[in-house]
Amino acid sequence: MTGTRMSVTARAVTAGAVMLAWTALLWLLEGIDVATGHALDTYGVSPREPAELADVVPSAFLHSGWEHVASNTVPLLVLGFIAALGGIRRFAAVVLVVIVTAGLGVWLTAPPDTVTLGASGVVFGLFGYLLVRGFVDRRPLDIVVGVIIAAVYGSLLWGVLPTDSGISWQGHLFGLIGGVAAAFAFRRPRRPRRPRRPRGPDYVTV
Repeated sequence: MTGTRMSVTARAVTAGAVMLAWTALLWLLEGIDVATGHALDTYGVSPREPAELADVVPSAFLHSGWEHVASNTVPLLVLGFIAALGGIRRFAAVVLVVIVTAGLGVWLTAPPDTVTLGASGVVFGLFGYLLVRGFVDRRPLDIVVGVIIAAVYGSLLWGVLPTDSGISWQGHLFGLIGGVAAAFAFRRPRRPRRPRRPRGPDYVTV
């Protein structure tokens, strides 16, 4: 097996392990929440209360029930795995930007007397990130990946519209914005072009 193939395999294994551990944590936290009478739901974000800013990060790991966490599990696994293949450090930075952007957006714009929690903001953020990453980095393979993701998960974009009062379109919208912003913030540096060797004189016979 060549070094390149080993590197790709190692990245895939690491990305898979990270996402499986992440989604397992979400289910574990929901189990603890149910067992404690939904005590963890208090770590959701309530808008425009300064003390609630501390809940911006925790709220992305909590859900309002088994159905809620189940609905986020598959897209989070798929999109997270694809994004993490590009490197765990970059992936972690992207996720942090998405979580903070989505959480602050909810804190600023959500209706009063609401509590927002869930990983769907991260899902939308990863969707936006993968959608534009290839164009930002000018990498043809990533552009193809983005087109495929748009075809498979393009219906997610309806989630940024205020169509259901029980669903935080604000978290979806700002998560998407955070993902696109992260693609630009963490774009890969372009390789400098190799200088051309100076050409000698052209000889013409007469």
